[in-house]
Amino acid sequence: MRVRPFATCDLPGMYRVCLLTGDAGTDATPVYRDPDLLGHVYAAPYPVADPSLTWVVTDDEGVAGYVVGTADSQAFARWQEEAWWPPLRERYPRRPAVEGYRDHELLATVHDGGRYDPAVTDRYPAHLHIDLLPRAQGRGLGRTLIETLAGALRERGVPGLHLGVAEQNAGAIAFYGRVGFRQVEAHAWGRTLGMDLRAAA
Repeated sequence: MRVRPFATCDLPGMYRVCLLTGDAGTDATPVYRDPDLLGHVYAAPYPVADPSLTWVVTDDEGVAGYVVGTADSQAFARWQEEAWWPPLRERYPRRPAVEGYRDHELLATVHDGGRYDPAVTDRYPAHLHIDLLPRAQGRGLGRTLIETLAGALRERGVPGLHLGVAEQNAGAIAFYGRVGFRQVEAHAWGRTLGMDLRAAA
């Protein structure tokens, strides 16, 4: 397996990885009627907005993981409102909840837009999403992806990086602690974690 910069041909594989890890790190296929919604919200907009902050893990089977990020979460939210959400809103009207599925939660994000707490982004303006399929886990690739993105953000002078993690994803919470993230906020759904990029690399 190798880590390399994003290429446009990686997008289908990224959508697949996003779905297969989209239920607190496990396969979300059973809980989404539309398999592309997760990728529309959490994967694809990042390399479209700034491909230089996306890296993928690949092997002979294709894309096995990725990290996506933005250097400025508030600017990213404005870009999404201008360029990303409008066509998705036309394609995906709001729908009522269907028992056993979570599509309506993602559709709410599509229609309401992304929101980032200024109390977090003032100190940690960048944010990321990272996903690895089981075959890519336990190899140090997650750390490599985080360190690669953090290094690129430091080169841009970005002071901090944050992410959200579901409370039930205990493995991810432990991993983020090992690579330098600390809890910034607690929520009903999980935690916001932050990394100070001004510290020594």
